Amino acid sequence: MIRISAIFFVLAALPNGMAFSEQPVDLDMVTRIRDEGFHRSQVMDIMTHLTDVIGPRLTGSPQMKEANEWTRQQMEDWGLANAHLEAFDFGRGWSFDRVAVHMSQPVKVPLLALPQAWTRGTKGKVKGEVMRISIDSPKDFDEYRGQLKGKVILIEEKSPHFSRPGRPSPEDQTRRFTEEELHEIETFAVPGERSGDWRARYGKRRRLQKKIQAFLIEEKALATISKSSRKNGILRIGRGGSRKADDPKAITGLVLSAEHFQRIERFLDDDRTVELEIEVKARFHEETTDAFNTIAEIPGTDPAGEIVMAGGHLDSWHGGTGATDNAAGCAVMMEAVRILQALEVKPKRTIRVALWAGEEQGLLGSKAYVKEHFASRPEPPEGEDSNPFEKRWPLTLKEDHEKLSVYFNLDNGSGRIRGVWSQENAAVKPIFEAWLKPFEDLEADTVTLRNTGGTDHQSFDGVGLPGFQMIQDQLDYFPKTHHTNLDVLDLVEEKDLKQASVIMASFLYNAAMRDELLPRKPLPKEPEKKDEAEKKKEE
Repeated sequence: MIRISAIFFVLAALPNGMAFSEQPVDLDMVTRIRDEGFHRSQVMDIMTHLTDVIGPRLTGSPQMKEANEWTRQQMEDWGLANAHLEAFDFGRGWSFDRVAVHMSQPVKVPLLALPQAWTRGTKGKVKGEVMRISIDSPKDFDEYRGQLKGKVILIEEKSPHFSRPGRPSPEDQTRRFTEEELHEIETFAVPGERSGDWRARYGKRRRLQKKIQAFLIEEKALATISKSSRKNGILRIGRGGSRKADDPKAITGLVLSAEHFQRIERFLDDDRTVELEIEVKARFHEETTDAFNTIAEIPGTDPAGEIVMAGGHLDSWHGGTGATDNAAGCAVMMEAVRILQALEVKPKRTIRVALWAGEEQGLLGSKAYVKEHFASRPEPPEGEDSNPFEKRWPLTLKEDHEKLSVYFNLDNGSGRIRGVWSQENAAVKPIFEAWLKPFEDLEADTVTLRNTGGTDHQSFDGVGLPGFQMIQDQLDYFPKTHHTNLDVLDLVEEKDLKQASVIMASFLYNAAMRDELLPRKPLPKEPEKKDEAEKKKEE
């Protein structure tokens, strides 16, 4: 028998503003979740092992494989069912053990640098003169042909760096959202004319980079150096070569701190010879092209086989230890299901947690999972470079598409949850507001109809499934830790992770016990085809 005191109902306006719905929340269960999550938390134990013990987890690296197996075993030890790894085709792996970069001329000084992923190591210590070149298209290659052998290449770009519209400067981010900022987030921004040319610029830039790498290999250049996009000694890194097994292996690529890079530029401006001594120990891992997602679940009791999912990406870049991006999200989701398992819940729907690989290379792990289980799109034509932003048609739904109630994602650092991005799904807004009501004392009360992107909920949302990212306080995420050498455990907020774990456990329980599946938006529609003139204009 259900005790009336255990349930409270939130009356919320439905999207049409004409009717009201009752959203039940089990406060007894909320109390139990808070007690377990705040007084017996294991979230920092999970964080410490993923970061300090295992370290950075570039997809395809030995550390990522260790993280896959450790998380699988951990959830199995807690009693979760069906803990396993699911493979998808990724490409070759890469890791590095050592990097040392020194300026030997015109002065002797050590430089702060890290290698770019999927670039070759050096054969011991090597020296090369820095040569500055400017390439805006393959037509510029002829100007430098026959001059690059043994040189360290500093590439100046005539074109502006690729960036998506509307992104604030990292220095403009605040540690905690103010009430005014949350109000701004909650206020829906009516879309204007789409400025979709950034997608075309992204594709064009990728194609040019691939041609530049091939040219540098052909010319036997020694290495490349790039400037970090962060200042104050923060190294923001990414890939410099291709993970695809059939592509040539890029020459040694290095990211230098902005300050050291700019010193080199000033020497070159004064026509001084700059020579660097470089040693990088890096290797490719080509035993397999498979990468793996870690999956585990608390089985549901309903024979209909409906599912509630939550996840974060387990992979990281290699500069720090992948603490805020995204061991934090994985630790929170693991802790959320641990809390529910410790409380011996018997959910109506299966609660499934997924820790993704390959997110940093284009949401590859979650896309592969969605393709395998829920919906698929055609592959790019043979030989065509895959663009992670491109959606191909037709969209083909699989049997389990109708069984997934919701997917929740956490991937914006270790900041506490302040609410939910509802992805323009008006029908879920009153539901989420009711579920957040018991956590107003934890400052989680914002539900916006706005979209957000850049992480794995998009793999679900893009095929018409309810997929949501939580709103989180920024902390140091964009200014300091995102893809940098400062993405380490020291910049993680323990209290915030506990708060997020408790809220996620409650959201998963509510979604699993709800009488109905969560409401869905209409299925995505194929856009009207552009004529050739429009396509050429975008390119």
